[in-house]
Amino acid sequence: MQYLKSVLPALLLAGTIVDATTYTRSATVNSSFGYDATSFYLHGEAFQMLGGQMDPQRIPREYWSDRLLKAKAMGLNTIFSYIYWNELETAPGQWDWNRISGMNDIGAWYQEIQNAGLQAVLRPGPYVCGERDWGGFPAWLSQVPNITVRTNNPQFLMLSEYYLGNLSQHVQQYQVTKGGPILMAQVENEYGSFSNDHDYTAALSAIIAKHFDIVQYTNDGGSTPPNIVNGAVPGILGEIDGDPYAGFTNLEKYAESSSRGPKLDGEYYINWLTTWGPNATYPYVSGIGYNDSQNIAGLKYILDQGGSFSIYMFHGGTNFAFGNGGLNFGQLEPVTSSYDYAAPLNESGRPRDIYWQLRDFLLPYQNGSLPEYPETKPMLETEDIVLKPVAGMFNDLPPATFSGWPLSMEQLGQGRGYTLYRYTTPSSHTGLLKVGDGPRDRVIVYVNDTMKGVIDNVYVYPQNISLSLHAGDVLSLLVENQGRVDFSTPLYDQRKGIVGDVYIGTAMLAPWSMYALPIPSPPANLNFSLTNTSLTISNTSSPTWYTGSFSLPSSICGTAAADTYLTINGGTKGVLYVNGYNLGRYWSVGPQQSQYVPGVWLRESNEIVVLELEPRGKQELVARGSGERAWFNRVDVDCVGCVSANPN
Repeated sequence: MQYLKSVLPALLLAGTIVDATTYTRSATVNSSFGYDATSFYLHGEAFQMLGGQMDPQRIPREYWSDRLLKAKAMGLNTIFSYIYWNELETAPGQWDWNRISGMNDIGAWYQEIQNAGLQAVLRPGPYVCGERDWGGFPAWLSQVPNITVRTNNPQFLMLSEYYLGNLSQHVQQYQVTKGGPILMAQVENEYGSFSNDHDYTAALSAIIAKHFDIVQYTNDGGSTPPNIVNGAVPGILGEIDGDPYAGFTNLEKYAESSSRGPKLDGEYYINWLTTWGPNATYPYVSGIGYNDSQNIAGLKYILDQGGSFSIYMFHGGTNFAFGNGGLNFGQLEPVTSSYDYAAPLNESGRPRDIYWQLRDFLLPYQNGSLPEYPETKPMLETEDIVLKPVAGMFNDLPPATFSGWPLSMEQLGQGRGYTLYRYTTPSSHTGLLKVGDGPRDRVIVYVNDTMKGVIDNVYVYPQNISLSLHAGDVLSLLVENQGRVDFSTPLYDQRKGIVGDVYIGTAMLAPWSMYALPIPSPPANLNFSLTNTSLTISNTSSPTWYTGSFSLPSSICGTAAADTYLTINGGTKGVLYVNGYNLGRYWSVGPQQSQYVPGVWLRESNEIVVLELEPRGKQELVARGSGERAWFNRVDVDCVGCVSANPN
């Protein structure tokens, strides 16, 4: 974090923060895009946004055009998109605009939107929620001295401006004022349900105005009037999300005059998200209505009011490579790798019944004419693919960091994945294991690499593990970051790994050897020949790498015809990689039981790698590709009889 120590003071002294008290702006209609009391205007003509949400960083770059054309074919004319700061600035001052085969090429996303003849709304954050890790904040923010996110805090505002300024360099040519498709930019995200620091939101609005030349708006949950008041920025268009019936009524009652304008439901929920857990359901809860007809009735109400909408989500995509966030209403509820959302276009880009119902509904609003739906290819089915154990995770560790006390994941310069903590005891200890201030998030406990149990904060009552250590024993704690909270509390303190000291009984354990294991991709030295028969997997084995391979005909390689849902049979919990791509987590408790594999990432010869955290005696796992998604639950083998955070 040397960058933070050297650059942060210099930027603060340079006075890069915009003084919010000097910011004034009036909402007017101009030659490109604007609004009056009741309508938006695009190039001087009244314009109703028939919108839907799609986020480029959840969709393979090769499929962007396909998804946008399908949005247009359903009757949408505007695409709303979150941008994830944490994917772009992976370390302080280090930018990655190409992540996972171009999914971070934000400028190209808006070029594709323009190519499709669609308009766009930019939702840049810096906080976006969106069921993303820490709501889109980079993990390294937690190491900035004296920072408090989502407040009028100089450090936070300076770093937010640095992000927004860099983002603007990639998208400014796509603003409607420069002939592009981007009509508006959102200020923060549902801030009214979090706090009411108007100095912060005004300062952030001023920063956006400094770097972007487009209309701004705020978006807050409309069912609760305080949200509208708390989230408002004077002179900035105030809008709502959620229930439009209550929301539009409350907007008329409580929005101040300088924030009034045409109605927009910026997140109209057709359905909802899904979280992991043996009692979690798919989807997690329903959307605005209880069925498709009620959802469509709500959209008709919006349009009859002269309002606009954005369906959240039109197409959800995938939380690749540990990108998921989590909820917290007492315990962590990590979001699944799939962000299918039961949306009109499913995770693989295929239409559901609601897609066709929405197309029929929107047809009259598009002058009775819509483009033909693009061709949908059938998905790939495979035979069983055997996966063999080839290496133990603990057998090939990176260099250790040594400390007299445990360091958090972020202190080790790590944002995602796993961190291994090891302590060699010089004398005997017996008693209850206490890990820091509690599990952050899932701790697998080993003594001499033999699994002793799991402590996980998804459980209402995390397991108690008592240990007896003898001189020379090695205690290993493998801590998994299952996704930083993006909504509810706690939001400020999102450090992972071990925070605090570790005890057995009353004995504090020290010192520690620590190993950062972010594993964005599998190790390069894994054996794919499947000739390694020396590994014997027991019921208490430590995490193990399994590999396998499969072939495809060249005619479908790299196309949507190779799309499939891959299920790992026999696994408990872990990570799936195909051809080096991190497809995200799997967990047998469900409800997600298979992983989406984009066909554009497949070739004639394909390699599957699985990191299985709890091998439990399995000498082989079996993968199988299917055109049908599997959603169901299993009993949690690590906490039989426990109560998970999600009661549904």
